[in-house]
Amino acid sequence: MGSPESKKQKTEDNGPPAAEDGPSDPKADFSLHPHDKIKTPGKDHPFLLVVLDGWGEAPVADDNAISQAETPTMDKLREGAPDRWCTVKAHGTAVGLPTDDDMGNSEVGHNALGAGQIIDQGAKLVDKAVQSGDIFEGEGWRYMSENLPDGTLHFIGLLSDGGVHSRYDQLLALIQGAAERGAKKIRVHTLLDGRDVDDGSSVKFVDQLQSDLQDVEKKYEGVDAKIASGGGRMRVTMDRYESDWDIVDRGWRAHVLGEADHAYPDGPSAIKDLRGDGEEKTSDQWLEPFVIVDEDKKPVGTIEDGDSVIIFNFRADRVIELSRAFDEEDFDAFDRKRVPKVKFVGMMTYDSELGIPHHYLVGNPHITKTSGEYLAHNDIHTFACAESQKIGHVTFFWNGNRGGPFNKELEKHKEIKSTTGIAFNRQPEMKAKEIADVAVEALKSGEYNYVRVNLANGDMVGHTGDLKASIKACEVVDEAVTTMLNAVEELRGSFLITADHGNCETMLQKDKKGNVIKDKDGKPRPLSSHTLTPVPVAIGGPGLAEGVKFKPKDAMPEDAGLTNVTATFMNLLGFKAPQHMRDTLIA
Repeated sequence: MGSPESKKQKTEDNGPPAAEDGPSDPKADFSLHPHDKIKTPGKDHPFLLVVLDGWGEAPVADDNAISQAETPTMDKLREGAPDRWCTVKAHGTAVGLPTDDDMGNSEVGHNALGAGQIIDQGAKLVDKAVQSGDIFEGEGWRYMSENLPDGTLHFIGLLSDGGVHSRYDQLLALIQGAAERGAKKIRVHTLLDGRDVDDGSSVKFVDQLQSDLQDVEKKYEGVDAKIASGGGRMRVTMDRYESDWDIVDRGWRAHVLGEADHAYPDGPSAIKDLRGDGEEKTSDQWLEPFVIVDEDKKPVGTIEDGDSVIIFNFRADRVIELSRAFDEEDFDAFDRKRVPKVKFVGMMTYDSELGIPHHYLVGNPHITKTSGEYLAHNDIHTFACAESQKIGHVTFFWNGNRGGPFNKELEKHKEIKSTTGIAFNRQPEMKAKEIADVAVEALKSGEYNYVRVNLANGDMVGHTGDLKASIKACEVVDEAVTTMLNAVEELRGSFLITADHGNCETMLQKDKKGNVIKDKDGKPRPLSSHTLTPVPVAIGGPGLAEGVKFKPKDAMPEDAGLTNVTATFMNLLGFKAPQHMRDTLIA
């Protein structure tokens, strides 16, 4: 990820532009009332907020990089529980994701921390974009449409109404919208569910899709719409965490090349045959890849130069790998054999840190009345710093997906250039020390009331799946925190330390019973993804008013999450939080 400016450009290219001048809500009253017990920290005793990226709270375990690391400062802060240490949710509905099975991520986490509001993410955003028609007006749709009507429009995704990865009604709306806007040849590549919906429901969904495609052909003159290929989600295309690239390879061969061991004249025939007739039917999720062929036994929907491709899953984890196969010129996870020149878009941005995919239909949410905007209207001088990997998170996403500061006189953003050309596990220190040093300089400058930083190590090194390197990363982070807290102590300031989501606290894949999952060779499978674990919130410092502490557990906000942290640090900055923000954690 690049600078806030480059992130701003990318978001504006893929969705509604972020306002650069004037308030996000012209009718809003941005005045703040003073807190009853806490005074606004002066520039000589400032407030520090640190986001430990990818730092969750999980039980001690051999694969918990945090518990295996030497982290004396974070350990000491943990001893402040329950008065000055607690944990909050950083995933699922607590941060605006559709379900509590959805892991948090850096964008969502920083949106939540900066806004103090639960912002619709994922499926909810797609619903709104479809209902308003905005999905057909954005850059992603315009980019994809450049190849229409001459090229074929391909849809790839999970055929399901489970609402976890995709929804059938959203797919149908896109198909109908494409036909209305001139698409003449439409092909759907169906991945069957059986996990988020009843096993066996693939028959119903494929029958319904075939019927709906026939209706589209009747309604829109000259449209040719057919099912082209498919397979079960656990067998074809929808791998995650790079566990088994063969799954994606099988999908590429079926969807793109039209190659599979099983060929049928239509979708319903494929499902009924592959599931079998006996009592021991093959589960939907494990169906073998198949292609649909015409009377001459030729595939009806190979992906060719000049075509357009849309992945219609809104959830990221199981379509990132296929997105990479389409987008990356130097892709080498498997031999693609043939790489068609297509206009490829995802339903959403699946990983904006890595720019996956390059183009998408629904961008990040536009958020108003964030903490940053309120503080800019109340004369709080703010300094925000991170390395290149996360500078957009601690600025752009923090400020509600807005590029640039709200007030250039009051806010300064500092990017520390990330090292390039080397894997993060090869240099787990990243730029933590440099960030800590810059933060100390800002704290001691006498120019700022509020210094905000992000330490990316736990997340970026955790993503490599390298436990040893992740342990080192956690130790480096603890050292950086120590450096900054020593400055806070010297200046008699105050602090809040939290995280945006979990990652490095769970480094091996486990089943629902907690047993480690092993590969075919008996080796534990590394986990390089984010997690569902809660994250810490710690407050302290000599400048913290006597008696300031967290609410008792039974008085904490229901399902306390990252959005509750916002009102908490607004309090520590000497203000009562605006009423639209979620409740504070402070008693």
